[in-house]
Amino acid sequence: MKPLLKWSLSAFAAVGLMAAPQAASAQDCDTIELGAAISLTGKYATNGMHTQNGYEFAIDKIAEAGGVQIGDKCYNFNVTYYDDESKGDRAATLAERLIQQDEVQYMLGPYSSGMTKAIAPVTEKYKIPMIEAEGASRSLFNKGYKYLFAVLSTSEQYLAEAVNLAADVAKENGKDPSEVKLAVAVENDPFSLDIRAGVLEDAAKYDMDVVIDEKLPRDLSDMSAILTKVSLIKPDLLVVSGHSKGAATAVRQIEEQNIQTPMVAMTHCEAADVTGNYGDAANGILCATQWAETLKYEDPIFGTAANFEKEFKEAYPEYQGKTVPYQSAQAAAAVYVFKDAFERAGTLDKDAVRDAIAETDLMTFYGGIKFSDAGNNIAKPMVLRQIQDGQYNVVAPAKFASHDLIYPRK
Repeated sequence: MKPLLKWSLSAFAAVGLMAAPQAASAQDCDTIELGAAISLTGKYATNGMHTQNGYEFAIDKIAEAGGVQIGDKCYNFNVTYYDDESKGDRAATLAERLIQQDEVQYMLGPYSSGMTKAIAPVTEKYKIPMIEAEGASRSLFNKGYKYLFAVLSTSEQYLAEAVNLAADVAKENGKDPSEVKLAVAVENDPFSLDIRAGVLEDAAKYDMDVVIDEKLPRDLSDMSAILTKVSLIKPDLLVVSGHSKGAATAVRQIEEQNIQTPMVAMTHCEAADVTGNYGDAANGILCATQWAETLKYEDPIFGTAANFEKEFKEAYPEYQGKTVPYQSAQAAAAVYVFKDAFERAGTLDKDAVRDAIAETDLMTFYGGIKFSDAGNNIAKPMVLRQIQDGQYNVVAPAKFASHDLIYPRK
């Protein structure tokens, strides 16, 4: 049996892991302990790292701003982490450990909808408030959970704008949207299956022709067989969802097989660093994103979206020259929601904190955050970026667009 991997903020300094130092004033504050089972190894490790970096950046920023103020006392957050190894059963076991043995009363979410689905029944069982930033599957929010809250938009919204764009392009070219041929290739996991369902629902509104509807291979390392079909059938829009590994595979093999599909949209472009890894091959790809540094959002802790990007890169230089993954931004927003809820609750009582979270109505650098009765965020839209000369530029919806769509992509 593998040993449990556990870290706290103080442990990062001891082992040399990346974490920005806390301000000296943090020593004057008590600690609120948060728990997180997160993917630090396994197939979700890349996004797990982006998530952890977002958590730690927010913790430092909140400490620098004076911490969490409850009455006449101040507190700083610390997180106890365990590595779930990208395995759902392990994530559930570690959530139990955090609650039962480490006596954690408040949880930050794991990475991915699958891991969140594994942990949510545990936090619900023990009535532990969990604010999560990386589980977008809409199936998380039809279970009647009262202690689960998600800052991100749900997965069926991720690539809806790609379908709308395809319809708009068809109209601009004198065609009816029903003439658009759509190809879909997704991972067989809750998040991607919800994206597929949302895309198919949106396509049905236009009566588009779904010519390919395939599942990606389990290890996400080879989609050449699917792309061979794409090459033969020639769809107008190809939609891909397979987290970071799936995005990397798609961009690489689309270039290798010289796929000429005029519009390609996918998830996790930034997290997979497709521009850094594949250069010009990524140009023209449409990328779903929860957040962009060009959006006009702002709050008192992080400042503007652009300021968040700037300071995050200063704290984590490995992101210099890259687009900050939205996974990091939404992880930071989750910590900020905890700060806001603790201060409004005025107590460390977890049920009072849970009620304060449920009443959240907050504008942040990441966008608006307001929870439905089901726990999903109903205040923030998705946006779509296109990679243009190596840059991620927002092209949809029109009211958020910083650049025009390039069509066809090559």
